[in-house]
Amino acid sequence: MAALPSLRQLRYFVAIAQELNFTRAAEACFVGQSTLSTGLKELEDGLGVRLVERDRQNVAITPIGLEILERAKTILASSQDLVEYADAAGKPMAGTIRLGVIPTIAPFLLPNVMPDIRTRFPDLKIALREDLTANLLSRLVDHQLDFALIALPYETDGLMVKELFIDEFWVVAREEDPVLKGKEIHLPAKMAERLLLLEEGHCLRDHTLQACKRPDIRNADSMEATSLLTLLQMVESGMGIALLPEMAVKGGLLNGSTLIARPLAPPTPKRVIALVARASTAHIKEFQALSESIEARFQSAPGTSRGARKSSP
Repeated sequence: MAALPSLRQLRYFVAIAQELNFTRAAEACFVGQSTLSTGLKELEDGLGVRLVERDRQNVAITPIGLEILERAKTILASSQDLVEYADAAGKPMAGTIRLGVIPTIAPFLLPNVMPDIRTRFPDLKIALREDLTANLLSRLVDHQLDFALIALPYETDGLMVKELFIDEFWVVAREEDPVLKGKEIHLPAKMAERLLLLEEGHCLRDHTLQACKRPDIRNADSMEATSLLTLLQMVESGMGIALLPEMAVKGGLLNGSTLIARPLAPPTPKRVIALVARASTAHIKEFQALSESIEARFQSAPGTSRGARKSSP
């Protein structure tokens, strides 16, 4: 039977996998390179497998090493959660929570929620990071974040997920655009061909493609937006139309533009806003409090006029 690895050995291995350089990995672990190499050899000898291959120029993780790497990250994250759980037991709702948020949520949700959190829990500080969903979930698993606010559907296996509210999609176009004519707006094939998209990596792009049931759609001239503001500029210039989340429309994203936003006819395409955390998180009370604050704010929010040119939060 293989010997049980130590957390120190696992930490060295993860650092090597992240840096693919023994010198930088040793610096990241605040040890000498010989200590790091010895720890890795002890881990490999104990497990009876080769985890790392290296020569003078290159460092690579073996196939079995890649499998063990994911388990090592989980073990390290769980052990850190254990320490944080014990530390937080005597002082709940205090300290700092590291929260990741995707760009199509952050500017429309956080200003409505953060004041309530600060009022209810003055000793709790929230450090924010805005990034794409894949990057946030990777940081969450690696214990660089505590929670992440994302939009579903998205792969979240192994994570604790709390669905908060539904965010429907609205169509946005210039006032004279024929797509806005009529009492109800549907998503026919001819409309889908004119849809403008965010660039690869944004989950809103995937949600738009799912709404149209057209995974093959590509923007005209291969032009793709890097942000919602760029997407609106493309629509305003006459390049096409776009689907935007209701929270963005009602959060005032169209203010100052000449564009019109209207809801789509049922069945309305939508995304689900969710808060996710590691299953082993030590901050379950903070997770519940943040979830409740977001749910209360958006479930009680008054509706805005449908089809308005400008929307207010």
